[in-house]
Amino acid sequence: MTRLRKTAGQAGRVVFVGAGPGDPGMLTARASAALAEAAVVLVDPDVAPAVQDAVRAANPGTELTPVSGEPAEVAKGAVAAAKNGAVVVRLVTGDPYTSDDVVKEVLAVCRTSVPFDVVPGVATATAVPAFAGVALGSTAVTADLRSGVDLPALAGAAASAGGTLVLQGTADQLPDAAVRLVEGGLAGSTPVVVTTGGSGTGQKSLVTKLSAVAEKTAGLDPLSGQVVATVGTAVDKRGRLSWWESRPLFGWRVLVPRTKDQAGEMSDRLRAYGAVPVEVPTIAVEPPRSPAQMDRAVKGLVTGRYGWIVFTSVNAVKAVREKFVELGLDARAFAGVKVACVGEQTADAVRDFGIQPELVPTGEQSSQGLLADFPEYDDVLDPIERVLLPRADIATETLAAGLVERGWEIDDVTAYRTVRAAPPPAAVREAIKGGGFDAVCFTSSSTVRNLVGIAGKPHAKTVVAVIGPATAASAQEFGLRVDVQPETAAVAPLVDALAEYALSLREAEDGEGK
Repeated sequence: MTRLRKTAGQAGRVVFVGAGPGDPGMLTARASAALAEAAVVLVDPDVAPAVQDAVRAANPGTELTPVSGEPAEVAKGAVAAAKNGAVVVRLVTGDPYTSDDVVKEVLAVCRTSVPFDVVPGVATATAVPAFAGVALGSTAVTADLRSGVDLPALAGAAASAGGTLVLQGTADQLPDAAVRLVEGGLAGSTPVVVTTGGSGTGQKSLVTKLSAVAEKTAGLDPLSGQVVATVGTAVDKRGRLSWWESRPLFGWRVLVPRTKDQAGEMSDRLRAYGAVPVEVPTIAVEPPRSPAQMDRAVKGLVTGRYGWIVFTSVNAVKAVREKFVELGLDARAFAGVKVACVGEQTADAVRDFGIQPELVPTGEQSSQGLLADFPEYDDVLDPIERVLLPRADIATETLAAGLVERGWEIDDVTAYRTVRAAPPPAAVREAIKGGGFDAVCFTSSSTVRNLVGIAGKPHAKTVVAVIGPATAASAQEFGLRVDVQPETAAVAPLVDALAEYALSLREAEDGEGK
C-alpha cells in the first residue's frame, strides 16, 4: 500500500513528467526534482525498465504503480490521490504532449479542481533517430501508428518535399504501414532504419528498404516491443553520423564482479562506452569480528603513536573513516601522521576525507610499487617509527614484511573482512562458463578468487581485464589469459583500456575484411 506524502505548505497536484526515450541519463533535472517530491508515481508500462530502476534507486520508498486503461480512468486515480494532499507524478514515455492519450488525461484533470504541471521530456520520435545516427533535419514528420494517422497522405507530402518520416509503433505494425506509404507515393527503394531499445545499451537498428518492410522480407522478427522506423534519404548518411552504436564496447556484455556497493562507477563508465554491464557480487565487506583492535589503532592516531598510515584499498579508507565517525573524530586526527596509498582510487578516497596523501607509488600500483618508493626508517628524521597498516583479513604479508625490512615497526590491523557472496543465478553461471560474456573486469585478487569459487572460470573467449599486477597474477594462477591491464590501477583507466582493446579488435577485423 502506498503511503501518501504531503508537501509542507502545498496542496496535492498532478505532475505529468516525460521519461524520455529510455536512457535514464536523459531524465531532465526538473523531472528528477518532481520524482523526488512525489508520493505516488503512476507509470506507463512502456516506460523503459532502466528508467524505472533509476527512479526507484534515486527515490527509495517511492512505489511505482503501473497504469493501463482509458485516459479518464487513469486521470481519476491521479486526481483522487492528489485530493488527499499527495504530489502525484504521471510518468510517461518520451514527452507528455506528444501522446494523444496523455493529452486526454490532462484534459480530464483540467475538469477538476486539482492543479497540474507538465514537465516536458525528450521526445522519442526525435531522440531515437539521433541515437540511430539519423539527422532528421527541419522537415521531419512524426506519427504514432496507434493513432490512426493517414499514412498515404503523409507519404505524398514526404515524396513531394523530400522530408523524413518517423513512425512509432510495434514491429508487427510496420509491414502494413509500409504498404500504405508505398500506395501514397513513396518509392519502394526509400531507405528505412528500424530501431528497438532506442537510446539504451541494448539498442538494435536494422537498415533496409521500404519495399522489404512491406513484403515482410526485411528481417524484423528479432525486433520486439516498441520500435521507431525512420524513413527517408536521411538514413543514407547514417554510416557517417552514427555515434552510439559505433562506440567501442557497444553491445558487449561485460561481467562486473565486485562488491555490490562499489559496482556503480564501473557500470556507469561501461554504459558510456555502449556496453551492457552485468553486476555479480562476489564479496561482501563486513566489520572485523572484534572492534577492539581497530578502536586501539584509531585512538593511537590521536595520541601520536604512528608516523605513517598506509592505505592499500578504498575499503580500508572507508573502514577507518567509519570508525572516526563512530568515535566522534574527524580528519584533524591525522595531524602529524603521513599517509601513503596504493592506487589513485585509494588516494582519491583519502582526499575525499580531506587529507592529501604524502606518498602514492610513482610506478607499479601495488605493494611492491609502494615498497619501492617508501623511505627507510631514519631515527633522526623520523621521530616515530611505527606504521599503521589497516587492511583486509585476507591480505598478503608482502607489504608488512617489506616495511619491517626498512626498519619500521608495524601495527598490522584487520580493518574489515571480506566474505564470499552467494553464487549468482544459474543462468549467469552458465553464461560465465559458456562464453556468454564478452569481457570480465577484475578489480582485485579477491574478486578473481571469489568469482571462480562461486561461478566457475570465465570462458576462454572472454576478454579478461585486470586493474593491476597483483590482480593479473591471481588471474594467471587460475589459468586465465590476461588481455587488458591499464597503466594506472583505477576503475576509469581499466574501463578505458578495455574500450581501447575492443577498438583495436574491430580495426583488426576491418583490416582483414579489406
